[in-house]
Amino acid sequence: MSKNMLKKVFILIAILLAVLAFQLLNLGQYLNLTYLKDSQDAFGEFYNDHKVITIVSYMLIYITATALSLPGAVILTLAGGAMFGLVSGSIIISFSSSIGATLACAVSRYLLRDWVQNKFGDRLQKINTGMEKEGGFYLFTLRLVPVFPFFIINLVMGLTTIRLKTFYWVSQLGMLPATIVYVNAGKEIGEIDSLSGILSPGLILSFVLLGIFPIVAKKIIAKLRQERNTHE
Repeated sequence: MSKNMLKKVFILIAILLAVLAFQLLNLGQYLNLTYLKDSQDAFGEFYNDHKVITIVSYMLIYITATALSLPGAVILTLAGGAMFGLVSGSIIISFSSSIGATLACAVSRYLLRDWVQNKFGDRLQKINTGMEKEGGFYLFTLRLVPVFPFFIINLVMGLTTIRLKTFYWVSQLGMLPATIVYVNAGKEIGEIDSLSGILSPGLILSFVLLGIFPIVAKKIIAKLRQERNTHE
C-alpha cells in the first residue's frame, strides 16, 4: 500500500471514529431547541466570564460538525445568535461555517471522490453543467438559494475543479445573508422568557425573514444573471 493510500486510510478511520463517537455518546441530544433554552443561562454566564475560550470552543465545534457533515448546523447557528448576539454571532458563524464547509469540500476531493460519486451521482450532472457554464457564480447561486442541502453542496463541489480558495470566499459571501437571518432568529429566541414572548415583534419578524428569504434570493439571482448575460 502506497504512502498516499495509507494517509487516506488514516484520515478515513479518524473521520469514522469521530462520527461513531458522536453517535455512541448521543451528542445529538444537545443539538435541539429544548437543550438550548434550558442551558442558555449557564452558557451566558460562562461566555461573560470566559469570552475567548467560549468563542474558540464554539468555532471548533461548529467547524468540526460542518467538516464531518454532522447534523445540527441550524441549532448551532441559533445557539450562536442567542449567545453572541446579531453582529458578533454573524461574524463568528460566518467564518466557522465557511471554514467547515471548505474542509468538507477538501475531504471530499481528497478522500471521498468515489463514494460521493456513487452516493449522489444522480444529482451531479446538473451541478457539473452549471459549474462548467457559470463557474463560481453557480456556487454563489447554490449558496444564496439553497436548492440542495448545505452538506451535499460541500461534498459535491469537491468533485469539481473549483479552487478551494474560490470555494471559501464565494461560500462565505453567498451564505452570509442566510446566516444573518438565522442568527437574528436565534437572538430573538434566546430572549423569550415566556410563551407570550413567541408573539414578540422581533421573533415574528425573524420568522417572516426566514420565510421570504428564499423568494428574495431567487429574485436577486435572476437579476444578477440577467445583468451578467447582458454584459457577455
